[in-house]
Parts: sequence; structure tokens; C-alpha cells
Amino acid sequence: MTLKEAQESVDQWIRIYGVRYFNELTNMALLTEEVGELARVISRKYGEQSFKKGEEEINLEDELADVLWVLICIANQTGVDLTQAFSRNIQKKSTRDSQRHKNNPRLDKK
Repeated sequence: MTLKEAQESVDQWIRIYGVRYFNELTNMALLTEEVGELARVISRKYGEQSFKKGEEEINLEDELADVLWVLICIANQTGVDLTQAFSRNIQKKSTRDSQRHKNNPRLDKK
């Protein structure tokens, strides 16, 4: 699925099941909540914290998809074409950071 197709799929779902988009401020709060849930999973799966009993079933893929869903909602309701925006962002990073990471002595060059 492309970013464009993802944006179209979310928009169609909202129209069929969601009644309407939540407003931008609500979606920003939801995004913050979803990122927090993602952070919780990562800190327990890859960090030093441990899962509480019953939390082992929490799915990293699902939490990442929840973050993506809300990001797509915000893009749709604000008229952002994520395909174009992401393409421009990669170009910006490629130009700005063409040597930055290669020349960073803190990065292991294995």
C-alpha cells in the first residue's frame, strides 16, 4: 500500500465508520497518546523495563500502525499529501545530511 492509498483508505474508513474526523487538536492529543503507548512497548521490549503480567501480548506492530493512523488523519484533514511531503523530506535530509552521519565519530561504522 502506498502512502496515497493509505490516505485514501483512512479517509474512506472515516466516511463510512467514523462519522467525521476529530478536530486537529483532538487528533494531536490522540497522536501523543499513541506515541506514549508505542514508547511503553519499546521500553519494555528493548529497554530495561519489564512487562507487567498480562502485558506480554501488547503488539509493537499494532502500536506503530496506531501512530501512523492518527498521522494520516491529521494529514488528511489538513490537506497534506504525505507522498509529496515525505519525498521532499527525504530530499531535504539527503542534501542537508549528505556527510553529517558519515563524519560522526559517535556512530559505529561496522
